[in-house]
Amino acid sequence: MFDKLDEIKKKCLECRKCHLANSRTNVVFSDGIPNSKLMLIGEAPGYWEDMKGLPFVGRAGQLLDRIFESVGLSRQKHVYICNTIKCRPPENRNPLPEEKNACREFLDQQLEILKPRIILICGSVALNSMLPNERGITSARGKWFNGPYNSKMMPIFHPSYLLRNDSREKGSPKWLMWQDIQEIKKEYDKIN
Repeated sequence: MFDKLDEIKKKCLECRKCHLANSRTNVVFSDGIPNSKLMLIGEAPGYWEDMKGLPFVGRAGQLLDRIFESVGLSRQKHVYICNTIKCRPPENRNPLPEEKNACREFLDQQLEILKPRIILICGSVALNSMLPNERGITSARGKWFNGPYNSKMMPIFHPSYLLRNDSREKGSPKWLMWQDIQEIKKEYDKIN
C-alpha cells in the first residue's frame, strides 16, 4: 500500500496538467496515516498548506485536529487526509472544473489503493467533487451516502467555516459538527 501511494505521490509532485503547477510552492498530497478505515477529503490547499506541503496545517487544520481528538481520533493514528486538488488556487479561490479534472486521477488512485470504509467529505468543494448531485453542504452534512469501494461517505462542515461561526448553541454549525463527529466515531468503532 505504501509503495503504491509513494508512486502516485511522485507522479503528483511532477504534475504539470494545469496552470496551478506554475504558482504552487509545494504539492499537497496527503497527511495522516494511510489506512482502510477513515479518509478525509478536503477542498484545496490554502496558504499554509502550500508553504508546508501538508493538508490542514493552518488554523482550520488545528481545529480539525481538536475535533478528531474530542472523540479519541488523531491524524497520526487514525485518519488519512487529502484534498480534491493538490495545488493551491490563487488567493484561495475555489478550484476551477479543469483544475479538479486534472487532479482527479490522483484522488481516485488514493481511494483505489486505500479503499477506505469511511470517507469524510469536508466542505462544499469536496462535496461537489464527490457527490455532484447534492446541492449544498448545509443540507447534505451529517447524512451517510454510498461511496466508492463500498464505503460510507459523510459530508461535514469545513473547519474554516466553523471558525467563522463561533456559536455553540443547539442547531449552530459547531453544535452540528459535534453531532456529526460522534456519529462518525460510532461508525468507526464498528469497523474491525
